[in-house]
Amino acid sequence: MAEADTLEGFRILVVEDDFLVAEVLIDILTDAGAQVVGPFGWVDEGVDAVKASDGTLDCAVLDINLHGFKSYPIADALKAHNIPFVFTTGYSGEALPDAYRSFPRYEKPFNPDRLINGLVAIKH
Repeated sequence: MAEADTLEGFRILVVEDDFLVAEVLIDILTDAGAQVVGPFGWVDEGVDAVKASDGTLDCAVLDINLHGFKSYPIADALKAHNIPFVFTTGYSGEALPDAYRSFPRYEKPFNPDRLINGLVAIKH
């Protein structure tokens, strides 16, 4: 991976309720140089993490379905703090409410290189 394609020094919030998926995602992000905050698997934990971040997060990766609840309150908290984010989900774009369709979405199982490239684009 070229230096320009790394996430060196990037602090990324990970919100994912599936332990194995979270572990794989953390490995992908840390291998690219990111510092991972989390993972958090519940909506309230994710919202609290955003509020507690005090401007130290560079972006977030959000699973949409967390134990049967949608992660949209976390997305709203991120938007309120001007923190960019991407969704990882099994849902198609048409299944999302209009307010969230414009945000990058990576369908599971996602391509790690595509996800990293999308996060690098956010970084720059």
